[in-house]
Amino acid sequence: MATYIHERDDWPRFRWSDAQLVEKLAMVRHRQGRLIGRMEALGFPLRAEAVLQTLTEDVLKSSEIEGEVLDRDQVRSSIARRLGMDVGALPPADRHVEGVVEMMLDATQRYAAPLTDERLFAWHAALFPTGRSGMSRITVGAWRTDHSGPMQVVSGPFGREKVHYQAPAAPRVDAEMRAFIEWYNGDSGIDLVLKAGVAHLWFVTIHPFEDGNGRIARALADQMLARSEQSPQRFYSMSSQIRQQRNVYYDILERTQKGDLDVTHWLDWFLSCLNRAFDGAEATLALVLKKARFWERNGQLSFNDRQRLILNRLLNGFEGKLNTSKWAKLCKCSPDTALRDIGDLLQRGVLEKETGGGRSTSYILVHDA
Repeated sequence: MATYIHERDDWPRFRWSDAQLVEKLAMVRHRQGRLIGRMEALGFPLRAEAVLQTLTEDVLKSSEIEGEVLDRDQVRSSIARRLGMDVGALPPADRHVEGVVEMMLDATQRYAAPLTDERLFAWHAALFPTGRSGMSRITVGAWRTDHSGPMQVVSGPFGREKVHYQAPAAPRVDAEMRAFIEWYNGDSGIDLVLKAGVAHLWFVTIHPFEDGNGRIARALADQMLARSEQSPQRFYSMSSQIRQQRNVYYDILERTQKGDLDVTHWLDWFLSCLNRAFDGAEATLALVLKKARFWERNGQLSFNDRQRLILNRLLNGFEGKLNTSKWAKLCKCSPDTALRDIGDLLQRGVLEKETGGGRSTSYILVHDA
């Protein structure tokens, strides 16, 4: 008796109920079109900033789903540089961040390019530039070999692990991936938004690499969504929404992979997640417009490099409270210099003290309370 869908005789003939999905798919397509129309009306500078914000969130959240936290400034710096945008005083990115960004941009900026095994191998090698996942050496830029045992998704302490999923044995992977790539590149007549959801599920079910399968599956879904829009510009982040429902995401994957080939429930969840991503895009747009208004209001003022660095950090969504010690740490300057910088911005009405106080005075942008 089959435990997983890839063991069934009808694998990989996925099926779903169009009647159950048609209303939600129509809503997603409608919101997709409206969002693109709104963004295109912004003008190039604001649209480019929205893309930068979205791609930064997508890279950060896709890694967070796997428990890996990347440096936001490094991610933003890497994306901005690759898109030909001014990075200002942002720090250079390390090679791991560069690799994650390289994969995501190749998937979305070259959305029309065909998928090949070599392209997937290049993505995988970019994700693991040292040839290691954590402390463990892994096979990079090639399908897994299962040399240390079957590929399993497990949780729990050592000795009491719970197996959530076991992927097809390594000797099957090459043929499985040939079938997947042929379907991915072909014209099957499926709406490309639904195809993005099926591609995500199909790839992560094959689990062809020793590590990084989730991140690559999400990149493939993003690429197919870009194809559905015929545009490399990304204005919403699926990964951000998946991160918010990380446990639900893993639960529905497990249930689907232990079910039959009817994936209606998975696609319904995928469409709901995509619908919420459009809500997130509204928040991104509000942030971009707020940033534009700030610089219009204060564009005639001159700021030193430290002040400009911190102001941009605040405008891009500063996490936590800004106080003198954080200013000094971020700008690599003395507390006295930080205090002078802050005092100057207070005097000019750019910053104000945050109400509520506490042991350490914190500061926010004026009109940003």
